[in-house]
Amino acid sequence: MNNEKITSDLKPIKLLFNEPLSNFTYTKTGGPADCLLFPKSTEEVKQIIDYCNEENLPWLCLGNASNLIVRDGGIEGFVIMLSDINQVTITDTTIKADAGAKLIDVTYDALAKDLTGLEFACGIPGSIGGAAYMNAGAYGGELVDVFESAEIILEDGSLVTYTKEDMDFSYRHSVLQTIKGIVLNVTFQLKKGNHADIKAQMDELTHLRESKQPLEYPSCGSVFKRPEGHFTGKLIQDAKLQGLKWGGAQISAKHAGFIVNIDKATATDYVELIKHIQKTILETFDVVLETEVRIIGREK
Repeated sequence: MNNEKITSDLKPIKLLFNEPLSNFTYTKTGGPADCLLFPKSTEEVKQIIDYCNEENLPWLCLGNASNLIVRDGGIEGFVIMLSDINQVTITDTTIKADAGAKLIDVTYDALAKDLTGLEFACGIPGSIGGAAYMNAGAYGGELVDVFESAEIILEDGSLVTYTKEDMDFSYRHSVLQTIKGIVLNVTFQLKKGNHADIKAQMDELTHLRESKQPLEYPSCGSVFKRPEGHFTGKLIQDAKLQGLKWGGAQISAKHAGFIVNIDKATATDYVELIKHIQKTILETFDVVLETEVRIIGREK
């Protein structure tokens, strides 16, 4: 990778070479990105994708890096972060939010306009783009419930608009997990509600989250999808795994569905502990635990 050429060709896009992704991931783990880029507009995102196609460079969009584990070897090629593309526009009962906007912030923007429908997401720490990618949900709500459309840039650089049907939403799944593309913005359709009622529900869900989740430590959020007919946390508790330490990582003593970084954990600690949990639950209960967290990047 010719760093000087890339810097010149993509000027004035902000970029960093060999930047540790542990500086950005919620687990505080992960190796370096060959080139980490921070576009400020849709035009700059398209410029990056077109450049990668011209130069035959691999690329990946990280979102907010919240429900994610980057292996200790880092990520090859270009890593795109959309945190600087974060505008939110509200018109009547419609919210249009850029991919880099934080989902939590958008729920409070909705509250300010007395709009109901996004209360369930008031504690989800991901970005709008990441939330669409995985159909983020909590406390009985999912993004699909309020999703109207998304503008997406595909791998070939073309810009498209996907409807709810196009997104093929299901539990923690969207079509973006099977095609390569980047969400640029999402349009939500909400309803007018009572400000006090909306706030009360958000306050209640925030209290539940703070009382039950280990927010005092770095983590990747909920590690596993909920297996049909079971609760992941209870399975881990019943297998007597809760509190288990693996290197610097630990199955949270507060919520067994979380793995926390308690002492300079590496991504390898996380990955090995996840595999140990999966193996133990399969052998003990004959239940397959699928990861909700994405595990990406190179082995060290």
